[in-house]
Formats: sequence, structure tokens, C-alpha cells
Amino acid sequence: MFDLERWEEIFETIRKNKLRTFLTGLSVASGIFILVILLGIGEGMKNGISREFEQDASNLIFVWTNITTKEYKGLNPGRRIQMKQEDYLTTVAKNKDKLEYNSSIYRIWNGIVNYKKESGSYRVEGVYPDYQFLENSSLSAGRFINKTDDDNYEKVAVIGQKVKNDLFKDIDALGEYVDISGIKFKVVGVFTDPAGEREESRVYLPMSSAQKVFNAQNHVSNLAFSLKPAESFEQAVAESTQFSKELSDFLKEQHTVAPDDDRAIRVNNTLENAKRFYTLMNMIKYFFWGVGICTIIAGVVGVSNIMLIIVKERTKEIGIRKALGAEPLSIIGMILHESIFVTAIAGFFGLIFSLALLEFVGPLIETQYIYNPTVNFQVAITTVFILIIAGALAGFFPAWRAARIKPIVALRDE
Repeated sequence: MFDLERWEEIFETIRKNKLRTFLTGLSVASGIFILVILLGIGEGMKNGISREFEQDASNLIFVWTNITTKEYKGLNPGRRIQMKQEDYLTTVAKNKDKLEYNSSIYRIWNGIVNYKKESGSYRVEGVYPDYQFLENSSLSAGRFINKTDDDNYEKVAVIGQKVKNDLFKDIDALGEYVDISGIKFKVVGVFTDPAGEREESRVYLPMSSAQKVFNAQNHVSNLAFSLKPAESFEQAVAESTQFSKELSDFLKEQHTVAPDDDRAIRVNNTLENAKRFYTLMNMIKYFFWGVGICTIIAGVVGVSNIMLIIVKERTKEIGIRKALGAEPLSIIGMILHESIFVTAIAGFFGLIFSLALLEFVGPLIETQYIYNPTVNFQVAITTVFILIIAGALAGFFPAWRAARIKPIVALRDE
């Protein structure tokens, strides 16, 4: 039931103590503001990390080699490990039922690509058809490398969008020929990549053609795999970790590398990285919640202290009310009503201001690991409940004290 007199009392108290009420509300508003901003930053970090993983397949396992760092079976450290095509073919044959996509890669870092009078230095890579999905590339024109291209040593190329812009400008690149190491390759596709220009500065060739053109024999630079989807994220991580270990052990055995030499053959597992990052994100999220709630608690303590002062100032009034028959619950309700009102109004101002700031400024924030910080509706509702609970807690103890005042003692108060 709406009690007009109680609301008049609340507003009268606020009018008499404007500065005190303002400072009290400011502490609560600051707490909610800080909490929401911190949660927004946490969400932005999660978005940023997610965007980083979107650049490649979400369960990509990537292999590269280095030099040995330990003596093993009479072989000195410092040997450079060179993977062979047999390493790739054997791994695929042994794990055919586990693999979703797979490709070996032969890479030329600074390949010179010419088209008429235009020329540029780009990364030229020999790959298999699955590499499109491993790199999460999308075709903007034409097609990707296919099995027929590789089987027949076809001289075809798929170029990145940046290569197309640099060499062809506004000309349609499909069907045109580019010169790579003195050999003409027909452009059959143009691709884009979520990572942007860095990844779009590539030219893909069929693996067989690349090895033949660059006299690579059966050498490969990298291996890339992705496993078939699992029933759960934890199961996917476990299977991916097991596959990575088996692959590392196999390659070390093939190339006579010490089992504990972790630098000679490197296996990068994006699922393991994702699990570590998301675990870290959850820890940061809990930390932000803790900091925000502690800030709110500080504001609540301030509100509680102010309500104690109000109870002290209104001791005689409370005594009169009780002498006239007011029940303890009505006294508690009066104090709680005022406390919740002040806390809720201040908190809503802090909430609205923080959400507005994230709405207008958030989309402008775009760093490597923070992207579009936002707070969803569920979190906003949660902060509303926090406001109500905070207001109730702030007023409960002063209200309980007021309810326990004996009328005779209150009437003697000066």
C-alpha cells in the first residue's frame, strides 16, 4: 500500500540534509559505476581473446621446427630439424579417424610475385585443400586449391585480398597470370582472412607445384591439423592434448631428438591456449566482481553510518511514535524504506551512467586484447538486485537499533 506520509518524511529528511545525502549517494553510485565498468572491461577482454582465436581454426594444432638444444644418441646439439612429407603422410594415415582437416605447408617467406609492371614481396605457401579451413579463410572470388590441382601439379594460385589490391588494383584477378620465380601461375581464387592484411599478404599454391618450383624435394616447413569435434570442451581439450603429445613424440623419434628437448620440435595447440586464456579470464572476472562488490560495500557502510546518525537525530521522534503505539516492524520499515530509496536512486544513476559510457565509448575501444567492452542485460539485472540488497543491509542495523529504543529513554533524549 502506498504511504504518502512516509514518502513525505523521506523527502523532508533529504531536503534537510542535501549535502550529506549527496555524498552518501555518490559513494554508492561510484561503487556500482566501478563494478559495471570493470565487468565491461572483463567482457571486452573476453571478446578480444575470442577474436584472436577466430583467426584460425578453433582447434588448430600447428607444428614447426627449430634447432636441437641437447645431445642425443651421439648427435651434437645445434642440428636444424627439417620435416619431410613422410612425417605428414604417416601422421595422417595413423590418425585418419581423428582428423577433421590437415595440411602440410611449404613456405617461402619473401617470394617475389609479378603481374605485368606491378611487383611485390609476399609469403608464398604450398598447401593442401584443407588449409582454407585451418586458416579460417573465406573466398571473395573464385575457388581454393583442390585435390586435382595437387595431383596434376597444376600451376594455379589463390591470392590474398591485399595481394590482389597491390598487383591488380581494380582489375578482376581471376584468370590472370602472375609470375612467381619465373613461372606463370593462373589466379583461380581470392581470399580474405579474419586477421586482416598480414594474413592476406599470402599466395597459396598446390603443395606438389610449390615443392617442384622451389626445388624443395620432399621438405615441408610446417604441419597443421584439426581434430573432429568432441562432445564437450573438456573432452576436446583432452583429445587435443593427447594428440599433440603423440605427434611430438613421433616427430622426435623420427628425427632423433631428445625426448625432453622442447625447442627442437614445437607443437602449438590452440585449444590448450584457449583453455588457459579462458581460465585466466574467469579469474579476472571474479577479481573484478570482488573489487566492485568491495567498493559497493564501502558505500553501504557509508550509508549505514548516515542512517545511524539519522536514527540518533530522530531518537525522540521514534520514542513518541512508540509511545503512541507504533510497532517495532513499522519503525524498521520506516528506516529501511529511506535507506533503500537513497541507495537505489544513487545506484541507478551509477548504473545508467556506466552503461551509457560503455554503449558510446565501448565500440571505440579496439586493442589487441580488449574489444567492444559491454555488459549484458543479465549482469545489469544482477546489479539491480545488488542495489536492493545493499540498501536493505545499509538500513537494517540502524533500523534494528531504532526498533529497540525504549520510549521512556527516547523521550529523555536531547
